[in-house]
Amino acid sequence: MSSKTKSVTMNGDELTLLGDGVDVGDMMPDCELTGKDLQPVKLSSFSGKICVISCMPSLDTSVCDIMTRRFSEEVTSLGEDVVLLAVTMDLPFAQDRWCIAADVKNVYMLSDHRNCSFGEGFGVLIKDIRLLARAVFIVNTEGKICYTQVVPELTNEPDYDEVLKATKELL
Repeated sequence: MSSKTKSVTMNGDELTLLGDGVDVGDMMPDCELTGKDLQPVKLSSFSGKICVISCMPSLDTSVCDIMTRRFSEEVTSLGEDVVLLAVTMDLPFAQDRWCIAADVKNVYMLSDHRNCSFGEGFGVLIKDIRLLARAVFIVNTEGKICYTQVVPELTNEPDYDEVLKATKELL
């Protein structure tokens, strides 16, 4: 596993990100994640859809909760051609409990807890705490990365307007 020179902070403390990372124009790494039914889910299974991939440390934090609820409302209102994928290291059981408690039904919850393939492939695996950085990636219908936003401070929310604008440009 390579160590990127990229980093993020948590409450001002610097954290190193691991993995190869992606840039706009790259093809999406076909990572294997775990769905809420504990079955493997490959990112390529969403081919043909515009994917807004929202990754974050844990749904058990207030910022991750706010972020997922907001994207659930705004991104999924863009139509059937757009899907929202929420990726965390949380176990699928915890993700499912959160969805039930938040009454969120329109988000594909995916866990990277088994092998960190998403974190490594997208370059958002935090070295010392084995969680994912807060980031948003937009992938077009052909599987190409069209937008990336790694939030510099984990306790901050992403720029929602920027994400929505970039998604709408693909419609």
